[in-house]
Amino acid sequence: MGKAKGTIMAEKLISAIQLDKLRKSAGRHSDGGGLFLEVRKPPAASWTVRMQVAGRRRDFGLGSLDKVGLEAARTARDEIRHQFKAGLDPVAERVKANATTPTFRSVAVAMHKAQLGNWSNGKHRQQWIRTL
Repeated sequence: MGKAKGTIMAEKLISAIQLDKLRKSAGRHSDGGGLFLEVRKPPAASWTVRMQVAGRRRDFGLGSLDKVGLEAARTARDEIRHQFKAGLDPVAERVKANATTPTFRSVAVAMHKAQLGNWSNGKHRQQWIRTL
């Protein structure tokens, strides 16, 4: 059946019990609100959120079904929808959040530079950074 003019058909939500069954069949399974469970090579499955802004479709990967549960995927979908409504780009926000977290390498190099004057032996200067 198709959509009747002027009415909106509610999408069926995926239940936790259905997940095992769905991950056995390849395809895109909708949970509503733009959240999809994508199964390409059963039983591997991943979550995707599809949004459309200014006539342009965007898909956002949320992670594997093994790592991201149903409720976590729904929460992430709601956060992405909220970011879109606020005029933010979820991908740019994710990159910005990751950019503010320093890497181990950058902290180790900064620490090494700060400690260079404390080592009198050149061999120790080289060994310290190499052991990391």
